[in-house]
Amino acid sequence: MAVGADAGNRAGSAMIAVTVGDVCGIGPEIVLKAMSEPAIARRCIVVGDRGAVAAQARHLGLPMPGRFESVAALEAPYPPFGVLDARAGEAAYQFIRRAAAMAMAGKVGAVVTAPISKEAMHRAGHLYPGHTELLATLAGDVDVRMMLANEELRVILVTIHEALGSAIGRIKRDLVLRTIEIAASGLERMGIAAPRIAVAGLNPHAGEGGLFGNEEIAEIAPAVAAARAAGINASGPYPPDTVFMQARGFKRFDAVVAMYHDQGLIPVKYMGLDEGRNITLGLPFLRTSPDHGTAFDIAGKGIADPASMVSALNYAATMLDHARDAP
Repeated sequence: MAVGADAGNRAGSAMIAVTVGDVCGIGPEIVLKAMSEPAIARRCIVVGDRGAVAAQARHLGLPMPGRFESVAALEAPYPPFGVLDARAGEAAYQFIRRAAAMAMAGKVGAVVTAPISKEAMHRAGHLYPGHTELLATLAGDVDVRMMLANEELRVILVTIHEALGSAIGRIKRDLVLRTIEIAASGLERMGIAAPRIAVAGLNPHAGEGGLFGNEEIAEIAPAVAAARAAGINASGPYPPDTVFMQARGFKRFDAVVAMYHDQGLIPVKYMGLDEGRNITLGLPFLRTSPDHGTAFDIAGKGIADPASMVSALNYAATMLDHARDAP
């Protein structure tokens, strides 16, 4: 079953909506390059401003996609490469809205999103911390979590895009428990039976029995115990500096629940951006994305690597096929 999809969506569309992201960044370029692979292109509908994307395609010497859902969000002259521009932020927001609407209407089974600039979107008046939170709103204010994954490691975050001090204050039993529940459900829908979920601590050495903080004792351990009582194969809290090695190197766990953004994402991104993918758990449709940003510094130069976008697209296609073939 597709991650985040309910039973009613199992036999949904096998098509993928692909947003081009912030047109001032590398999003259009990596989408256009990914669409050069026929096996990918035949599954995808690219969502963006046709005029702006066509102008970039000419500039980069790349062909336009065969399937295109045009959202007329920009007027020429288009914003230049490599700048923060509220017009690009507004357009990126509109592309996401259209793709989510297509998914909610059953026209596509998955949404794959190219990178956006959060600051540009904020300048346009859309005050979302990122794709994850915006998509949760567009899907009906559902409870979602971010998972970053590659072929060796899967990490799900309790807190996502917020200041570290704020994130630490939000580490409470119910939030940790709900994250474990969403992680277990999402992993099962990926085909992992009874997933082994490691839960990281918050403090050094997972608090060292209360010497370095009591969040593990007061909040995280009770959440793990409640998850286990509900039949989830969760364990922890484990010291954050070794739990990722236990999952990746020793294969003791299928995924790690991390407490905050950098705790969870540094280990995955350190392994390389090429094959990484961001997966949103809890949506009524599958959503993935590359695990890198807009790369304004190289936008328009034709040198952006589409590997992470290709990985996200291939993963989405595989998950949709798995859902379609499921009994």
